[in-house]
Amino acid sequence: MNWDQIAGNWKQFTGKARQQWGKLTDDDLEVAKGQRDELAGKIQVRYGITKEEANRQIDAWLKSLDP
Repeated sequence: MNWDQIAGNWKQFTGKARQQWGKLTDDDLEVAKGQRDELAGKIQVRYGITKEEANRQIDAWLKSLDP
């Protein structure tokens, strides 16, 4: 799975993102709208982690989406 696929089908992936990061609100996911940097920023704020850690978590999430 690559980020272009996620961004293009963001509405379909918001549920999976919510499962992964339960602290994210609907508003957080709406603001992100499939933009990786926005999503990383929201994860960083909600979980109190570094941007690098947020990006590592996103990378791991992307790999978990592959069949």
